[in-house]
Amino acid sequence: MNSLELKKVYIYLENGTYLEASSFGADDTSVGEIVFNTSLSGYQEIMSDPSYAGQFVTFTMPEIGNVGVNDQDMESKSAHAKGMIVRNYQARYSNFRAEDSLHNFLAKYNIMGICNIDTRYLTKMIRSEGAMMMVASTKVSDKEELKAILEASPRIEDVNYIEQVSTKEAYSHTTGVYNDLSGFEYNEAPEQKAKIAVIDFGVKRNILNEIVSAGIGVEVIPNDFKAEDLIAQYNNKSIDGVFLSNGPGDPLVLKKEQEQIKKLIAAKIPMFGICLGHQLLSISHGYDTFKLKFGHHGGNHPVKNEKTGLVEITAQNHNYNVPDNITDIAEVTHTNLFDQTIEGLRYKDAPIFSVQHHPESSPGPKESRYIFSEFLSLIKR
Repeated sequence: MNSLELKKVYIYLENGTYLEASSFGADDTSVGEIVFNTSLSGYQEIMSDPSYAGQFVTFTMPEIGNVGVNDQDMESKSAHAKGMIVRNYQARYSNFRAEDSLHNFLAKYNIMGICNIDTRYLTKMIRSEGAMMMVASTKVSDKEELKAILEASPRIEDVNYIEQVSTKEAYSHTTGVYNDLSGFEYNEAPEQKAKIAVIDFGVKRNILNEIVSAGIGVEVIPNDFKAEDLIAQYNNKSIDGVFLSNGPGDPLVLKKEQEQIKKLIAAKIPMFGICLGHQLLSISHGYDTFKLKFGHHGGNHPVKNEKTGLVEITAQNHNYNVPDNITDIAEVTHTNLFDQTIEGLRYKDAPIFSVQHHPESSPGPKESRYIFSEFLSLIKR
């Protein structure tokens, strides 16, 4: 596709800002939370990451769409964000792995694309005023009507997006990470030294790939799991531990999940959590999360490993953080060097650890990958 006829799109933010721009992807009216992402690449992985459910993602990278999309770069079976906002959309894509255009990709999953807009202005607004709700429409242009739609819609913290993105049926995952020497083919899985249950709150495919590549067998289960079932499997050695995945939305909303995790903690089952899983472990220990002003979204966050003193460049996608006083019961293993927030924890009296960043995303490119091997070591101990 060398050209695309763009439609008008009208945008209203909850701070009263009203904007006009151009639209690609789905022709729709949609409400969500606006955030910004500083990654230089990986727009398809971001849009197919279930953690972005309910959000419009503003990309600070100005040119988006130039490498198209392909099936291998999907982080899940669908795309989940409410929309993407870019400075310039490139309808003419060019990459040897490309299978389709970004426009067709968004239209397929009914996701709005917004372009020809000042993303620097939006990013500075979010940075100074914080993440906020917005509505975008190719069908409604009146400012007051858009305002009414936004005010009548639930806020992101009022919606349990986990129910939408979690698997409905358990399944096994057996593929490992890409082998860079074999033309983007998957490695065969190494010998399994342990087996775990992955609780799917919106798990990314590459997290599962990394777990398998660490020598751990994976059974993915829905978010409505019963702790008693997992405890029984652990006691009869059907599983050796539990992984709590990433996912979208406010972790404080997930009351049922918290109650089940508390039972797993009491049973002393080895556990590892990433992002939302990291937050749920904190809440389930009695330490509620808080919302950051505009969150951490991007592939350039420096994180200090407190054990080694080394700095890892990490990928992040979260609006919520664990509180500083959790050091009462856990040791801080990683710290964000942008704002000194907690990025990793190892609990003092339980075989449990977690990280806020995404070690599978590899912006470093591989310097955080050791975390998956640490999970295997924890299980074997």
